[in-house]
Amino acid sequence: MRNLIYIIFILAIISSGCTPAVIGGGAAGAYKVGTDERTAGTMVDDSTVSSKVKIDLIAASEVKARHIDVDVLNGVVTLTGLVESGAEIKRAEEIALEIEGVKSVTNYLTVGSKSMGQALDDKLIVGVINKNLIAEPNMKSLNIDVDSNNGVVTLTGIVSNTKLKNRALEIAWDTTGVVKVIDNLKVTNP
Repeated sequence: MRNLIYIIFILAIISSGCTPAVIGGGAAGAYKVGTDERTAGTMVDDSTVSSKVKIDLIAASEVKARHIDVDVLNGVVTLTGLVESGAEIKRAEEIALEIEGVKSVTNYLTVGSKSMGQALDDKLIVGVINKNLIAEPNMKSLNIDVDSNNGVVTLTGIVSNTKLKNRALEIAWDTTGVVKVIDNLKVTNP
């Protein structure tokens, strides 16, 4: 049954008009593969795990998947977002742990909600941080995923050294509206 859901999900993406976006993203995808510290195989594995976690969260009636961001790095799933209850936090983590290829789950889900204004503020925060990461010399910004929930920013990804990690964290902290930064960055050459 789960495989059928995966196939339906892929077909829905293709038939919804997202195909040009996926194809158009080929250049960015090629850049990411060329700059990511992970092997291409690990990147595909992580992407597959991420898709499966998202699909299973969507299929679970007791979880509001649209409020949960899923990032996967070397088989470690990171969940961020705002949910309605502690039970939802626990269930989302259980779902992620059930997926083949998941080594562990880092759960940053919190109980809460956000207004339309806060949602816009969070998008602005993410945009500013991404812009500043791109402008930073030697920073492989596509290797860093930025999430913000009510001003709490989570940086997830890979950087090549501690100096770049510290700089990425500094960029996040220096952004107007940020109230906390969660460091989920991995360094390949400490």
